[in-house]
Amino acid sequence: MLKRIAAVLLVVLSLSLQSCASGATGLKSYVNTYQGYQFLYPNGWIEVKVNNGPDVVLHDLIEETENASVIISPVKDDKTLEELGTPTEVGYRLSKNAIAPEGSGRQAELVSAEAREDGEKTYYLLEYAVTLPNQLRHNIASVAVRRGQLYTFNVSTTERRWEKVEDRLRKVAKSFSVY
Repeated sequence: MLKRIAAVLLVVLSLSLQSCASGATGLKSYVNTYQGYQFLYPNGWIEVKVNNGPDVVLHDLIEETENASVIISPVKDDKTLEELGTPTEVGYRLSKNAIAPEGSGRQAELVSAEAREDGEKTYYLLEYAVTLPNQLRHNIASVAVRRGQLYTFNVSTTERRWEKVEDRLRKVAKSFSVY
């Protein structure tokens, strides 16, 4: 009888610990059907309203400097992503125009740039080391073009936290898709 009770307690304990662990490391889905994009984001992140800013901004409830955002901007002449340039060319222009524009006090170094195919869509995955006046940051952007619009999904954290959250943020960045 004592063995049976111990076994049941062990099963209950292991199931409750497993559900706590999966909740802490799990990802939720964000879908914007009006603008036609979706992505995964970590549990514990919340949406923040920003006036005249990105289409959406989310950040970690505890580590508020960890965030994700989507910016949508028009593309001239309905060009495709490939017509805008190679991953490196687009990554460089994005760093100069959006991540660290002249006069912003920021510097951005393009660490890597690669193309990936998802079905019939091409995405560029761009990684940056960003220097702000008061901190070092690490950004990963996933970029796509759909119906004359350039979608830029950016996930970012401080360099201090990068090693700890790198795998999760890479998974988040790669989850971005337009439809």
